[in-house]
Amino acid sequence: MAGMPHRVAAALVVLVAVAGVAAVSAQVPPPPVTAALLQQVAGSLQMYVDPLAQMAKIRGYGFQQGRVVPVNLTIGMFQKKWKFHRDLPETPVFVYGQCADSATFPGPTIVARHDVPLSVTWENHLPDRHILPWDPTVPTAIPKNGGVPTVVHLHGSAHPPQDDGSAFAWFTAGFRETGPAWTQATYRYPNVQPPGNLWYHDHALGLTRANLLAGLVGAYVIEKPEIDVPMDLPCDDDDLHLVVADRSFNVDGSLYMNSTGVAPSIHPQWQPEYFGEAVTVNGKAWPFLAVHRRRYRFRILNASNARYFNVSLSNGMPFHVVGSDASYLAAPVTVSSLLISPAEIFDVVVDFSVSPTAEVEMLNSAPYPFPNGTAPGPLTGKVMKFVVTPNGPRDPLDNSTVPDREVPYANVASLGPTSETRYIVMYEYQTPSGQSTHLYINGLRLEDPVTETPRSGTTELWHVINLTADNHPLHIHLGMFQAVKMQQLVDLQAFTNCMTQLNDAVKCGVDQHAVGPVVPVPDHEKTWKNVVKVPPGFVTTVVVAFKLVDTNQPYPFDATAEPGYVYHCHILDHEDNAMIRPLKLLP
Repeated sequence: MAGMPHRVAAALVVLVAVAGVAAVSAQVPPPPVTAALLQQVAGSLQMYVDPLAQMAKIRGYGFQQGRVVPVNLTIGMFQKKWKFHRDLPETPVFVYGQCADSATFPGPTIVARHDVPLSVTWENHLPDRHILPWDPTVPTAIPKNGGVPTVVHLHGSAHPPQDDGSAFAWFTAGFRETGPAWTQATYRYPNVQPPGNLWYHDHALGLTRANLLAGLVGAYVIEKPEIDVPMDLPCDDDDLHLVVADRSFNVDGSLYMNSTGVAPSIHPQWQPEYFGEAVTVNGKAWPFLAVHRRRYRFRILNASNARYFNVSLSNGMPFHVVGSDASYLAAPVTVSSLLISPAEIFDVVVDFSVSPTAEVEMLNSAPYPFPNGTAPGPLTGKVMKFVVTPNGPRDPLDNSTVPDREVPYANVASLGPTSETRYIVMYEYQTPSGQSTHLYINGLRLEDPVTETPRSGTTELWHVINLTADNHPLHIHLGMFQAVKMQQLVDLQAFTNCMTQLNDAVKCGVDQHAVGPVVPVPDHEKTWKNVVKVPPGFVTTVVVAFKLVDTNQPYPFDATAEPGYVYHCHILDHEDNAMIRPLKLLP
């Protein structure tokens, strides 16, 4: 799939409404949407004219007589119009919020407290029809009576299975219709794992790529003051979320998504990756942020469907990485660039007090598809801009630091030996002419019987074998994991041929093939993560913990209940068709 750079725009016929020419349009159809037209729309948007927005924060706990206590929240999903750019017409989107008026793209940031349970009632107020194309030929939630199926997954959270947001637990507006695994309207998040950065997003079967593209994403933070406060990281107005997502827009401002698939006789709409021509941060296309000469903390989430970002700062300033996904590091790591896969989060500090320039661009150099695709151009090669302003006489002193040490539990050795070894194999299936038709893990579908049945409270070793041309961001529900080794496969075609026949890594002699160069795991990814990058043609060895990594203790809830969990590729187009497998914990 690393061939065509703009498959997202191949062979498309989508009608574009042009204001003021209705009579002409009735006689002469508007031109088809092409890659050139999408680039033209994105290229017409002047960069760095909209200020970076910050989403409202919702406190996921309360106070009672000086004590922190649990609370109940109600958050809905609404359709509304959103202004992505000063010069772009308003865009219909699906968004999260406590009411339609306050709903935002991305949704409000939920700030939870460690060990304080939070109950959220998720309500679907979406219309009867989707605003984007979707494909009924991939495994999909299709209600009998109309409506947009949704279900919310808190990505990175340790919680019981019934609160996980199973793809089969979807529901339409007013719970008029529900999926086979739906049991409850209110989810309870115990917030028992270590402090860190999570996010919540839609997880409906076969519709994740359309529902997230429409806007159903939001940030979630678990705070633990006894760990957070002593680090003296930048806080308050100097602690900001950056939710990065690529999007394409039609000339009328509406979100563009292809309506024709790469193999339309098999899948009328599905394409293997969605790549947008514009880069949005916090719901604005190429925004700017005015910063003072002080340290800032940025929690960077890649909420794109498929695009990897390799971000750097134009004046050479580094990122001091303090965390990745839902965990701090053992100690900060200073890097000049950050490769961020879809669904991955990096928690960084940038010190603008040493900026040699008054303006700093955040740039992107990641090819698409990653790693062997097309280099980003003048549009997708830029993300946002920082405008550095002098400190004023009333600005408070910057007493923040980049700490020398963080948390001891980030080290993979802290959990002791593993109890089970598994081989996890990623396949792509294509037509004779090379068009992708679907992707599976271990040659199996989501609905096939579960084969990964770890025991709750244990740690396993997974050898993830990638026989496709793409890097895949592997995400696991409930567990946390950490890559420890990436080794290239030699004589890859022979091994792939054998695996295609036998689907058995041991019988195909994986030990004789996994003898190529070893690529080190980056130091800033050596902590307990929710997303691990799996490079093509490699065996990536991953330690998977099915327990609380900070205390080395079992979960304080029944993780063995129905409907279980899943693990999957977080390129959403892959997940939907159908690089996703069930995960069932045993006692």
